[in-house]
Amino acid sequence: MKTFLNISRIIVGVLFIFSGLVKANDPLGLSYKMQEFFEIWNMHWLNNYTLTFSILMITFEIIAGVAVLVGYKMRLFSWLLLLLIIFFTFLTGYALFSGKVRECGCFGDCIPLTADQSFMKDIFLLVLIIPIFLYSNRIKPALSVRNSILILFFSTVLTIALQWFVLLHLPVVDCLPYKIGNNIPANMKAPAGSIPDSTVINFVYKKDGKEVEFTAESFPDDFDDSIYTFVKRYDKVVRKGNASPKIKDFALKTYWGNDTTDALLAEDRYQLYLFVKNDYKHGNWPGIMNIVITTARNKQIEPFLVTSIPFETLRENPLKVFTQMTPLACDAVAIKTAARANPTLMLVKNGNILGKWAYSDLERAVKVLQELPAQPGQPADTQTYEPIPDSLQQSSTPKFSTSE
Repeated sequence: MKTFLNISRIIVGVLFIFSGLVKANDPLGLSYKMQEFFEIWNMHWLNNYTLTFSILMITFEIIAGVAVLVGYKMRLFSWLLLLLIIFFTFLTGYALFSGKVRECGCFGDCIPLTADQSFMKDIFLLVLIIPIFLYSNRIKPALSVRNSILILFFSTVLTIALQWFVLLHLPVVDCLPYKIGNNIPANMKAPAGSIPDSTVINFVYKKDGKEVEFTAESFPDDFDDSIYTFVKRYDKVVRKGNASPKIKDFALKTYWGNDTTDALLAEDRYQLYLFVKNDYKHGNWPGIMNIVITTARNKQIEPFLVTSIPFETLRENPLKVFTQMTPLACDAVAIKTAARANPTLMLVKNGNILGKWAYSDLERAVKVLQELPAQPGQPADTQTYEPIPDSLQQSSTPKFSTSE
């Protein structure tokens, strides 16, 4: 039994530390996965706290793994481990049997596991943790109390420091499809020979206070707008394919709603894309971004503002730096995937991602741009970008009204 307990303790401790470190590389990824679960459970009010939950969960996961390895306060940590693995098993089991979540995010985006793989992993860990819980009194500390506390303390500090660093900058290891060196158009295509999901359009209407659902081929005989009230429509997967593109729902749209993604990403010119969501960080980065834009224009490089903020909102109250870029609308989910820091600057040519900087690292972007060769002339068709026409803007500025 002693040998089994030691082996179990090592496996559990190493897996928890490894899992925690992979997630600590991208705590926002776990935060977004939590939001996905909360959306499904209609617990939207918790969305504002998911990043805090993510940081705490990752930190505790690593601390628990370290505590198990050194054998510190095993009665306490065996209880915590058991509760944690039961919670994880519930999440992965829900993802597997409900079919509403394809991946649980257990190892972040670096090691994506399917729902069934995640569930089996947690069952395996549960089998190992139960004996540790039942026989925790037989596990002797490997170190003195003082040394164990010191190791746990420094593990906590380093874990929090790592997460703070990647939130301020970008993940140390970028495992997302928008990492440097990747080609965006190529990742927007499904792998050769793959079979896409087969879907059918489902309509949801309300009749007599109750929601009814049907497909386009099975509209009820008594259908009438006076009887049925439209609620929503969605694509329902009737047969899963064997692969999907790594990049989904990435579209760059002009003020007029025209999709200009292919035209832009096909250009054999350097381009800058500043990805911004509604809750972008404030600070001194706009001043540095102005230097980036000036440097880029001296090299004939076009800067674009890629944002989920409505153009009307931007026009009413944008940062001044936003007025120096051509605005493009993009889905907020796509921006969250492309840019973990908000904002994030990306250097692209022919759809290839050549550089990527968080708002706190824009000085590095300036240095890179200074070393680039100047591009000849202007883009072949600047009207492709369709900036907001003067007639629809406030008269005081060429693109938007500004505020500092």
